[in-house]
Amino acid sequence: MRIMLADLRGRVALVTGAGSAAGIGFATAHLLLAQGAAVAITSTTSRIHERAAELLLGAGFGKGTASAVPLRRTKTPPSAPAGRSSRRQKQIPTPVPTTPSVFASVCDLRSFAAAQELVAAVLARFGRLDILVNNAGMVQVGSKELTARFAALTESQWNSEIELNLKTCFNVTRAALPYMIKKKYGRVVNVSSVTGPVASNPGMSAYSAAKAGMAGLTRALALEVGASRITVNAVAPGWIKTACSSAREIEAGRNTPVGRPGTPEEVAALIVFLCSEEASYITGQVIVVDGGNTVQEYKGTKAGWD
Repeated sequence: MRIMLADLRGRVALVTGAGSAAGIGFATAHLLLAQGAAVAITSTTSRIHERAAELLLGAGFGKGTASAVPLRRTKTPPSAPAGRSSRRQKQIPTPVPTTPSVFASVCDLRSFAAAQELVAAVLARFGRLDILVNNAGMVQVGSKELTARFAALTESQWNSEIELNLKTCFNVTRAALPYMIKKKYGRVVNVSSVTGPVASNPGMSAYSAAKAGMAGLTRALALEVGASRITVNAVAPGWIKTACSSAREIEAGRNTPVGRPGTPEEVAALIVFLCSEEASYITGQVIVVDGGNTVQEYKGTKAGWD
């Protein structure tokens, strides 16, 4: 079923962290493609090519039509897994080349050079880049989510969390922004979290600092590039049911006011709206998607309050 939330025909979007079939990145890429955008996706492992094939099949194209441009191999640590008015007449950009409309690349975005090469490859493939969704972060394939009290946190653990959850955002945005400024158009959406900008949990000081940093970057960057018709916003998901959600996190989602965890598709819907022309007057915002969890004072079971 094709659901039209925004007219993104002729736009090109880059979505990072799209390797999981049950994650926010892949859901966002799927919805962007459904709105008419050409989509570039990336992750740290070769499973990204499976996601590209699934996107194309969902869009009605056969297997083997996704394209990939190999990037120069960069050295990585051993632990690394692979406008002004709504009355203005809307102009649909010149369409990008016809199918295939999906580009996939394996890339470790903790590397500044790799991020530069990725953006260059997207521009070489499609000739433009209009939308950037910074979703990479949280946890990598083959590793576990870090939970460590600050007094026991090592320098290596701190650096790893900042690299994974904040530096990746900096690297890709820094690579893409000069092109957007030159063309005087762009949409940047950062996938932050309620953890850090709004709330936190014991043992998550490094992750919280990184995600709060992403929110601060969003606001500062929005001020710098607004005159170039570039909007920069962030979404802050709460308890979202993804492939890496633990039983405890799913239970926490059941204790939100809506009584369930959210879905990647619900977060993706907001991201896609922020990428649209209709959202051209929204910038510098961090929008929470958490089923009302952070506004309720009592967060136990409903039986304990009712």
